[in-house]
Amino acid sequence: MSSMEQLVNGRVRAIQISGIRKFFNKVKDYPGAVSLTIGQPDFATPEHVKDAGKAAINQNKTTYTANAGLLELRQAIADYVAEKYDLHYGPESEIITTVGASEAIDLAFRTLIEDGDEVILPGPAYPGYAAPITLAGGVPVYIDTRETDFKMTAQQIAEHLTEKTKAIVIPYPSNPTGCVLSEAEVAAIAKVLKNKSIFVISDEIYSELTYGQQHVSIATFPGMKEKTLVINGLSKSHAMTGWRMGYILADKPIADQLIKVHQYGISCITSITQYAAIEALTVGKDDAEPMRQAYKERLDYVISRLEAMGIDVVRPSGAFYVFPSIKKFGLSSEEFALRLLDKERLAAVPGSAFSSYGEGYLRLSYAYSMDLLKDGLDRLERFVASFK
Repeated sequence: MSSMEQLVNGRVRAIQISGIRKFFNKVKDYPGAVSLTIGQPDFATPEHVKDAGKAAINQNKTTYTANAGLLELRQAIADYVAEKYDLHYGPESEIITTVGASEAIDLAFRTLIEDGDEVILPGPAYPGYAAPITLAGGVPVYIDTRETDFKMTAQQIAEHLTEKTKAIVIPYPSNPTGCVLSEAEVAAIAKVLKNKSIFVISDEIYSELTYGQQHVSIATFPGMKEKTLVINGLSKSHAMTGWRMGYILADKPIADQLIKVHQYGISCITSITQYAAIEALTVGKDDAEPMRQAYKERLDYVISRLEAMGIDVVRPSGAFYVFPSIKKFGLSSEEFALRLLDKERLAAVPGSAFSSYGEGYLRLSYAYSMDLLKDGLDRLERFVASFK
């Protein structure tokens, strides 16, 4: 480490590049490789949404907006979440548009967390939580969900609460496991937290992608709205990953604090994206439906293939990931993924990228075409057969 590098913020030096991106980036070094790594919908942004973005450019709607976003957009978000999820937030003071859900997550932690505060997470979990918690001076505290079908339970949460607990992350539907909490499971968690002075960061970015089970937000339960920050966006529901359109919903006293951090870091999100988002949330409020149906077909296919290979997997009910166990093959998840890439030119994300509780698993994304999934799973099947 150079002398100047040693002067960099120690919290920055302590975090690592996401394991998801590490394996995604490796693919370019393997000609002919198939990648099932990134949670990127293979659908195009709906044409009418793209047209709205183009019209914004042509009409010179390219200036700064209010820090929280256009009021028309915030009203569209308010109407959308009320209709879809029974969430009720005032567009003037309780909704902030963000640069994707990623900024919303960082914004939440930078606003809430002080040095030494503990934040409870399910393990395994998306790596985009632990790093910003650490950068904010907080301490990630993982709950082992491997024996509960990757679902964090009310009892587990109660057992992990301490005087240092500042917040808890409820990230369902889950990345990387695809699990979804039932209404009864969410209600039980809300009952534990209702009378506690603890914030809830509810990451609901995959809320439109559930299969046979309705998404339920913890913010809808009595006593929970004032302590819950709901995070969502259009990346997954409307195939708008590159538009970077997210939003955070919070009770006004908390939103008043969030906007301070947001305005100094971002000012406002892209005006063009905002006009496209208005179209997506109004005319295109049900645009996720055909994508959901396609993902359900892909999920059925992937599960059937994995089971035919003799690979143990908990069937997910949401998002577009499967998280099969590879413990029986006797390799660490990273070694398994590296050999799979080297031998069969198939890139998947090792479970260890999602904390130590993901060790022994592999994340496969099925946000890809059926042809690509078939090719990838054929490669996995050949690789698995080599262990017999």
